[in-house]
Amino acid sequence: MDALQACLDRLNTMHQHLCPKQVLGVRVAMLAAQWHRIKLPQSDKRMFAFVETEGCFADGVSVGSGCWLGHRTLRLEDYGKVAATFVDTQTGAAVRIHPHPRSRVIAQRYAPDAPDRWHAQLKAYQVMPDAELLVAQSVMLDMGLDELISRHGLRVVCVRCGEDIINEREVRSDDGVLCRACAGKAYYRVQHKAPDNQDMLVTKPGEAMDVVAVRMR
Repeated sequence: MDALQACLDRLNTMHQHLCPKQVLGVRVAMLAAQWHRIKLPQSDKRMFAFVETEGCFADGVSVGSGCWLGHRTLRLEDYGKVAATFVDTQTGAAVRIHPHPRSRVIAQRYAPDAPDRWHAQLKAYQVMPDAELLVAQSVMLDMGLDELISRHGLRVVCVRCGEDIINEREVRSDDGVLCRACAGKAYYRVQHKAPDNQDMLVTKPGEAMDVVAVRMR
């Protein structure tokens, strides 16, 4: 409980509030550590986490497990689910953990005096046994963890846009080395028209290294 409370205090400081999903994130991380027999908070990068939603739950997982985007030990696979998979990078073993389907109902028994369901869950999730709160399943990854993590220091340049690509995320084609955006896998589209009186850098397609400053009038 001391470890749980320390994590919740940290989350409360980060978010300026505490919610049931933050508690779930910490509890999920703590159960994963027991499953893999890893001491928390981890001081190395042995445990790698996949979270299936962003927001409070993801921060709970990070605070509880020590897996962070900045440490390259956390990845978002946005399924819109309050769930996470934790991989032991030394053994390759993986466990996926999500809330028990009846956890919200069971929470009422642990906090009968709570003013509403939200507060009942907030209180109950801190004390409910793992077996009533969570479901853990051994899983196998359908992606190579070594390729996902990559190697430090690798860098190439996209032949089309001229931007650096790290962590082996390039796409190699007959045109040469491309970033995923230039290979047609972008999540954005470049707009060449900027608001009035705003400086911007304009790069024409196929002229990656010829960058000029333009003031739009």
